[in-house]
Amino acid sequence: MSDADTHDRNPTAAPRTRASSSTAAQDAVDGVVAAWQGERPDLDLTAIAVAGRLGRVNLLLGPAQERVFTEFGLQRGEFDVLAALRRSGAPYTLSPSRLSDLLMLSRAGMTNRLDRLESAGMIERTLDRADRRSFKIRLTEQGYATVDAAMTQHTANVTTLLAGLTPQELTTLDALARKLLHHLTAPAR
Repeated sequence: MSDADTHDRNPTAAPRTRASSSTAAQDAVDGVVAAWQGERPDLDLTAIAVAGRLGRVNLLLGPAQERVFTEFGLQRGEFDVLAALRRSGAPYTLSPSRLSDLLMLSRAGMTNRLDRLESAGMIERTLDRADRRSFKIRLTEQGYATVDAAMTQHTANVTTLLAGLTPQELTTLDALARKLLHHLTAPAR
């Protein structure tokens, strides 16, 4: 009799998922999967387990990253704007619409972020020389210094947060996440 047969006859048997690993420590997601498996032994809950763990990782990583941005007087969205400008290269200037596209943000949401950053002296709006009806957003010296320092600390923080994985595991996780993102963002066929 196989494990699957045993589980089908005994709903209290260990949950059946392809993703479960005998070497990994049990976590809260295992409890959720086990409860569902007891109620619905007909379902393969591998994808549910993966999605649940990804969600929990996101919930834990988010606040841990936000603490770094807060140290620099920034919210995550403001850091994202400054980082987009900084990585665009000299002269660290982009149009508001380009920033909105890069950050997948509505024009109204972008305006609110730009207003806060301009008030803080991190960016300045200048008329576009090519089209005087529109503006360009430029990183100020203060914005440049702030985003560089924040990025240095953010990189160290995320490296520490992910230190539970080996370099090879990080490479594998990155490749899998890239593949999943590609699948989720690919146009419907």
